[in-house]
Formats: sequence, C-alpha cells, structure tokens
Amino acid sequence: MNLFEKIFNHGILSRLEDSGTFMVTAHERGWLKTMLLHPAAPDAFAPETLKKLASILEQEQPFIIEEDLIEKARSMERQVYHPHLRTLRRIIVNRSGIRLGYTVKSGQAHQEQEGLPYKLEYSMVKREWYLLWYHMRNGSMMSTRLAKIAAIAELPLAADHAERLLADIQAKLHKRMASAKIQVMQEYNRELSRILYAFSCFEKDVDYHADTDCYTIALRFANNESEYVLSKIRFLGKRVKIVDGKLLQRRMYESATKALQLYGATE
Repeated sequence: MNLFEKIFNHGILSRLEDSGTFMVTAHERGWLKTMLLHPAAPDAFAPETLKKLASILEQEQPFIIEEDLIEKARSMERQVYHPHLRTLRRIIVNRSGIRLGYTVKSGQAHQEQEGLPYKLEYSMVKREWYLLWYHMRNGSMMSTRLAKIAAIAELPLAADHAERLLADIQAKLHKRMASAKIQVMQEYNRELSRILYAFSCFEKDVDYHADTDCYTIALRFANNESEYVLSKIRFLGKRVKIVDGKLLQRRMYESATKALQLYGATE
C-alpha cells in the first residue's frame, strides 16, 4: 500500500469514527458468532438483540475451537454473566425500587423485601455477582448474592423519593469510607505500573513530588476492606510505605511484630 492509499484510508476511517460508525473485520464477526453459541448468550442479550445479531451473522462461519483445543481436565465452570444482571441493571438505571425474595446463609428465606438497588459488584475471588441495595424498612445497607435471589420485581418510585434515598445511601457510604496514603520508595519508581495494578480495584489519586522524585498514592476504600488493602501492601513489600493511615500503620506494625516473634522463636 502506497502513501496516498494510507492517507485516503485514514481519512475514510476518521470520518466513519466521527459519525459513530466502526469497521468490523471478518475475523471479529466470526468470533462474535462463536460467542453467541455460548450458553450464557441468551442471558447476556435481550431476545430481540440476539435475534438481530444472529440474522446479521447468518452468512458468517463460527470458529471451530474443538479442532484446535483439547480440554483434559478443568474445574467446574461458572457463568460470568448471571440471568438477573440485565433486569437489575435496568432497574438501577431507571432509579426504581425493588421487591426481592432471597435466602441467607442459614437457609432462611425472606420474601417481599423492598429496597433501592444502587450497585452491582463482581467478586474476582468468589467469582460471583452481588447486588448492593438499601433496605427501606430498616434503613440498612444490604449485600446479596445474585445466586441467592429467587424473585425480583421492579417497584416504581417518585423521583423526589428516589433522590432522598440515594442521598441517604451516599451519606452512609461516606461514613464507611477510609483513606490512606502510600508512598512509593524512590528506587522502585520504575515499577510504578506494577504497584498501581496491585491497587487497581480501589479509588485512588497519584501525586508526583518533583523535589523528592517520589510518588504518593491516595487510596479510598471501605472500612471492611482494610485487611485486603494490607494484604496488597504486604505483597508489594519494601516497594511501598504507609505514610498516612493510623489504622493501617497499627495493623502493619502488629503483624510485623508477630512475624518477627515467630521467626525468633523458631531459631
């Protein structure tokens, strides 16, 4: 391809991008058709969307993965996409209430529980989806596994009522938040991307101090996530130092002291 063809193609692609149109290759279309054959596809797409995609990709050939990959052993597969996700996401976007039926760890069932859902979270450790919602009757913050939800019904709310509930949720969440400042030791500045990746699941701001040539990471996290933050800091070892956050500093001192005592006792 000569220079003029490259310039022409770049101009065409730029105009398509500005108009909201994007190019799809045959490889990408084949990959999409293969993904639509997955058992989770009917849950991930609305029926009309799935039907439209199937009609568009009717002439495409899916990838024959079985000829290239052989599975000899694997753990039990869990679908990342849960059937309740699309319904709950729509309710959250509409700022509507919800009427739930669910069970707890003890096996006790709760029916007709009214609340306001505000967030969906996925646990990478447990590989499960959770619904975070506000219980209207007792004003408590709830976290329920989607696998434990038996019934969902949308509960229309007046706009002003929903705004008051959301404001109350934000106030409660703010009280539960903690913060800390983590300093990256100067000799490990080159590993900043690795360090930031360790804290990727937390809200954070990064400041660079030119006079000392060091980075400071300001973390914000829920109170009940303090031990998880500490596990990340221990994993990074001497690359970082806690410069602000009395709770984390105290817990780090306690765990370090116990480790040294245990090490001394084994000698």
